[in-house]
Amino acid sequence: MLTQAQIAQYHDKGYVVPDYRLSPETLACIKRDYDRLLERYPAFRDNCSALLSYDMAFMNYARDPNILDMAEQLIGPDIALWNMSFFAKPALNGKKTPYHQDGEYWPIRPLATCTVWIAVDDATVENGCLRFIPGSHKDKRLMAHEQKNNPEYVLQQELKATEFDESAAEDLILEAGQMSLHDVFLAHGSERNTSAKPRRGITLRLMPTTSLYDRDIARENYVNRGGGNLALNSLFLLRGQDRSGLNDFQVRPEIIPA
Repeated sequence: MLTQAQIAQYHDKGYVVPDYRLSPETLACIKRDYDRLLERYPAFRDNCSALLSYDMAFMNYARDPNILDMAEQLIGPDIALWNMSFFAKPALNGKKTPYHQDGEYWPIRPLATCTVWIAVDDATVENGCLRFIPGSHKDKRLMAHEQKNNPEYVLQQELKATEFDESAAEDLILEAGQMSLHDVFLAHGSERNTSAKPRRGITLRLMPTTSLYDRDIARENYVNRGGGNLALNSLFLLRGQDRSGLNDFQVRPEIIPA
């Protein structure tokens, strides 16, 4: 569980690194599952933004009761999982993730999500660890982003430089198995990996069920802005009940490889 000081840090800075970490055995299972995924889908060398659409085995890690206990302390007892992603910065040529807010992409109203970012490898400055702008979540607003078309970027929405102070960034240095929890409005990014060591991470996107996962907004964003079609995401009730009364808990079938 998070301490009161850790909860206070989450609300003040927008992120926290808990004491809890995954076991070496669990990490070995995640790496095995990722190797299997990459063998089937080599295009996911940099990231897979809809992990459960391709392999439901990753749900095993989302059900960790210790992680859900911590999330409950931050977003309440009624928790839905609406996405899992795998971010992989391969050694020597891992791509940059420009500064952004997660909520810029997401069809959730009101906008609310706690992201759990789990380090599968050691995350260091040298291999492109996350960088957070502490306190940038406090206004609870989406800042201005610019559309990019940069093949060296993993994501193509980038915060305007006038919206944040990069000199205030804090590096999220983690050992394999450690994790962070961060707010949906927190500005963050990561640099390229030119080191000899990979930097892989897996994310759980957990929202309170007082919010609605709006598939109509997801379809509209897909038509107007491209990218992945989030209307096709599965939605899982992991704890409690649907407080909105409107969420569509659908388990989409896995994508079958050709």
